[in-house]
Amino acid sequence: MRIVKESYEMLQVEYRGEKNEILVVTLNRPEVMNAMNTKMLEERLSLFREQAYNEELRCVVITGAGERAFSTGGDLKERNGMSDGTWKRQHHIIEDLVLLTRDFPVPIIAAVEGYALAGGCELALSTDFIIASENAVFGLSEALRGILPGGGGLQNLARAIGVRRAKELIYTGRKIDAALAYEWGIVNRVVAKGKALETALELANMIAETAPMAVRAAKVSINQGSETDYHTAYALDIAAYNQLVTSEDRLEGVAAFNEKRKPRWKNQ
Repeated sequence: MRIVKESYEMLQVEYRGEKNEILVVTLNRPEVMNAMNTKMLEERLSLFREQAYNEELRCVVITGAGERAFSTGGDLKERNGMSDGTWKRQHHIIEDLVLLTRDFPVPIIAAVEGYALAGGCELALSTDFIIASENAVFGLSEALRGILPGGGGLQNLARAIGVRRAKELIYTGRKIDAALAYEWGIVNRVVAKGKALETALELANMIAETAPMAVRAAKVSINQGSETDYHTAYALDIAAYNQLVTSEDRLEGVAAFNEKRKPRWKNQ
């Protein structure tokens, strides 16, 4: 499944990898720090709904155009003067995107350069993990604008760094730099300025080398298991494990190891 790149106005969409199995999605409004207007949200929703059924896809990397920002969140100029009905319609799109991003069948990596604020920070938090450049800045500033984070930020931040630290950042609207974000567990790695996308792609290529069914199953089990008790979560692990035992890819993985070659995954 391929995409016509020209069909998106607010996104750049590009395939990478030996078999075009990695999808790079760039939020493409650098002139406004990649602020997300309704058009961009609609395009993201369309793109991710389509790609959820792409069985050749192994990983997605999301980044922002330019050096200044990953995204500073919702486009407040567009929102200024919005009717309640228009605002609600836009937010319904955001709500669909939050769950679609979190539950997307393959891993999603956020490559963050510069500011990731408000909805931009929430988008990064909803991915599987974050690679941040040393100039990255994170924050949920919604309380300074009279509202709450509505894109999963309250729950995802608390799960990433703990309730007490999350409360501090959300109650104050405080911004933190990449070093503290790493220390607190928001980001996986901090890299040199300009290297976030490159590093994310290196990890995406490593993911693409592993068995696709195993990665998809692991994501489901970790995501669902982290929200339930240990015994129920372990039952999810074993259910997935037993499915994989009888798969062709499990047989191929063992054969490839013994024959000292790279496995040829069939995704079945």
